[in-house]
Amino acid sequence: MRVSRRGFMRGAASAAAGFMIVPRHVVAQSGQTPPSETVRLAAIGCGNMAWGDIQSLAGCGVSFAGLCDVDERQAVKARQRFPQAAFFKDFRVMLDKLDRQIDGVLVATPDHVHAVAALAAIRRGKHVYCEKPLAHTVGEVRTLMAAAQKYKVITQLGNQEHASETIRLFKEWVAAGVLGNVREIHCWAPSVYSRMDQLDALDATCEVPKELDWELWQGPVAPRRAFSPEFLPRAWRHWAPYGTSTTGDWMCHVLDPSFWALDLGAPAAVTVEEVNGWDPVKHALTFPKGDIIRYEFAAKKGRGPVTVRWFDGLSAAKVPRPEGLEPDRVFSAHGQDRKEQNPGAVVYGDKGVLIHGSHGAGELRVIPEKVMRELQASGALPPKSLPRVAGGHRREWVQCIRENRPAGSDFAAYGGPLSEIALLGLAAMQEPGKRLLWDAEKMVFSNSQAATAKLRKAYQLGWV
Repeated sequence: MRVSRRGFMRGAASAAAGFMIVPRHVVAQSGQTPPSETVRLAAIGCGNMAWGDIQSLAGCGVSFAGLCDVDERQAVKARQRFPQAAFFKDFRVMLDKLDRQIDGVLVATPDHVHAVAALAAIRRGKHVYCEKPLAHTVGEVRTLMAAAQKYKVITQLGNQEHASETIRLFKEWVAAGVLGNVREIHCWAPSVYSRMDQLDALDATCEVPKELDWELWQGPVAPRRAFSPEFLPRAWRHWAPYGTSTTGDWMCHVLDPSFWALDLGAPAAVTVEEVNGWDPVKHALTFPKGDIIRYEFAAKKGRGPVTVRWFDGLSAAKVPRPEGLEPDRVFSAHGQDRKEQNPGAVVYGDKGVLIHGSHGAGELRVIPEKVMRELQASGALPPKSLPRVAGGHRREWVQCIRENRPAGSDFAAYGGPLSEIALLGLAAMQEPGKRLLWDAEKMVFSNSQAATAKLRKAYQLGWV
């Protein structure tokens, strides 16, 4: 057959293009996903918060090749929504079987499984979205940060409103000097994650539900504990072997705006000021009914030193009412019912005071209100200067995978260090009332062996 020069060149170009098609598993391990491809995910965890993540990610144009949950009851909705997805109880088996079929992994399990699940995915070259806090201990956070850098995957912590409009406004206002030099921040979350009065309930012998694989649910936890309905489904947050209390659950949301705007980094010292009768030995399996933690951040990059005081549980009612708040306005930290006791923060500068709610600095405003109105009327608020994120936090992660660029709350640069703040506070509870000096580089409290010991933990054989 005779072939014209034009036809030959067209065929040669087509053949060359064929050799440029890279198998999906190679693309995933290289940290790149072509924009033309649908991002394929596997979900580790299917109920509660995981179900919300799955639905949101599905709305971003991804597909799910695998679903995993140790409790079949928690996976019913996800399996109905994605009947084509293979279902597993052991995420290790899922990652082995679906390795070449997926680009990324959602980790939305109880806190004690975050690190082992995320690390297993990262080591396979998969991109990871992990719920907060990033891990169960500071040691695990550091391991995930290093792994994310080594394998060059796209990661995102699940502090959902870090992509919001209001957190960007907050950062812009602080950078423009609307508050002057920020010197102190009060943050609070009123939820009580404690079982100090229910420790005896763990002694009861209880039958494991047939839908639950209790051994897999415990995962890396050592020593093993007998099953108790006190742990499930959401009560695991109240127990130290599995959760990280109110501090771990909420700080990644409430402190997020200040952590970003002020580039807080690691604290120089941590002091647990109040634990409401909690004893680190007697109540080691659970957490205080409320606590106050003071973090001291050294001066940095043109700003002065900053003190952060964290109030949670019953202690949230002790947040000082800001003087600039009008007498007739409800201060959410002092509300008499749960609806009014919303999490939030007050940011004190030498020129002004700002108050906001939880996730992404919602309901952001300068107080008193007349000052806010004056700023708006005079045009003193700065113009928008930061890039905005279209579609939200989870969509940002998916888009970053397609474009091979870091997400806003990636493990190494942001999500890990933010999670570390909360976990340092929990470790410091080993010595309430003592000002503990933190050496971030060496990862030790230089004057507390007890607190340093809580930065790492033992693992069940086979889960190290």
